[in-house]
Amino acid sequence: MHFKLLLVFVEDTKTEEVMKAARDAGATGATVIGNARGEGLNKSRTFFGLSLDAQRDVVLFIVEEHLSRPILEDIAQVAGFDDEPGRGIAVQLDVEDAVGVAHQIEKLHNVVEEKV
Repeated sequence: MHFKLLLVFVEDTKTEEVMKAARDAGATGATVIGNARGEGLNKSRTFFGLSLDAQRDVVLFIVEEHLSRPILEDIAQVAGFDDEPGRGIAVQLDVEDAVGVAHQIEKLHNVVEEKV
């Protein structure tokens, strides 16, 4: 079984919605790293040196490769990534190898067979 790593950079107010959408689309878990900061095309606004932008979370998902694109699309829709600049981004990367996912493989095997 092959996996993808989904890296999702999202406003912290959307993290729970993103996690629910990913789980509904087949993700079996996630890791959330809070209080991330970033900058896109437009420089962040500040007030006396304090950022006025919303806090960001980084959400990591390791998902089966056949499920990765539908999960990515659902995340983008729920988070509104294409609605306006600065909403966040999501990318997927190939996972060369992983340990600690053996308990998920049995569950994923049946789900993937149904989708493929």
